[in-house]
Amino acid sequence: MGLKVENVHKSYSGKKVVDGISFELDKPGVFGLLGSNGAGKTTTIRMILGILNKDSGIITWNGKEVKRENVNFGYLPEERGIYPKTKLFDQLMYFATLKGMKQDEAKNAIEYWCKKLEIYDYMDKPAEQLSKGNQQKVQLIISIIHNPELLILDEPFSGLDPVNTQIIKGVIEELIEKGTYIILSSHQMAVVEEYCRDIVILKKGKTIVKGNLSEIKKSYGKSNLLLESYDDLSSIIPDDAEIIEKKVNSYEIKIKSEEMAQDILKQIVEKGIKLDKFEIKEPSLHQIFIDKVGE
Repeated sequence: MGLKVENVHKSYSGKKVVDGISFELDKPGVFGLLGSNGAGKTTTIRMILGILNKDSGIITWNGKEVKRENVNFGYLPEERGIYPKTKLFDQLMYFATLKGMKQDEAKNAIEYWCKKLEIYDYMDKPAEQLSKGNQQKVQLIISIIHNPELLILDEPFSGLDPVNTQIIKGVIEELIEKGTYIILSSHQMAVVEEYCRDIVILKKGKTIVKGNLSEIKKSYGKSNLLLESYDDLSSIIPDDAEIIEKKVNSYEIKIKSEEMAQDILKQIVEKGIKLDKFEIKEPSLHQIFIDKVGE
């Protein structure tokens, strides 16, 4: 059954910020809720959680209207909201008891997640002495300590270095294995591609893309050519080519046809350029997002 959002609307002072949004999480896993700043993502999240009242539409969990008493949810907001002067263990215990956990159960969960997230050695320190990345881990623990059925993660990788990003990814993978329903809101499109089966992209409160991510990408066709080489590639890039991305040793360009790609390959061979990669591929979610949201 899962979560179902049907034709939901919300306005502030006559301005529509959510305009008829519909989507569904019908099985455990990660769903991507995407959009630029001001697209209506946070308002949608707050209506799902019952923090804000919707103007119209239906939001249900397992066929029942969403209310705090019938949904065991967790929420990691984008803004940090921990107590800076309070010791880490004490505030984790406080939030666990707010979720109805017994003391022994809460203590075991705190120890497990603090070790998993590599902050166990800081349990007797006030939160203000932790780095921004470790404070983000504390907020994540608060959102998952009670083993929620529905978890909403709003920019969970914000401010994290690559090592801590990998640790958080490990937690998400564990939650997926447990059968958690997860809504992920993030501007990191590579992470969304890695974890999300289905997505919705919002623009000014309206849905502009929705569906299975793999099928969305396939619908664009293999329209991109990726070239990687430590030789100079600039001489074989057509003057009228749309360059999607240019790096020190690579170009990704939009191709009009497979023949165009073959002509480029012919030039590469004729000029003796040594290639590390020649790949005709579907556009990335990053590119699709920019094409749709940036129109």
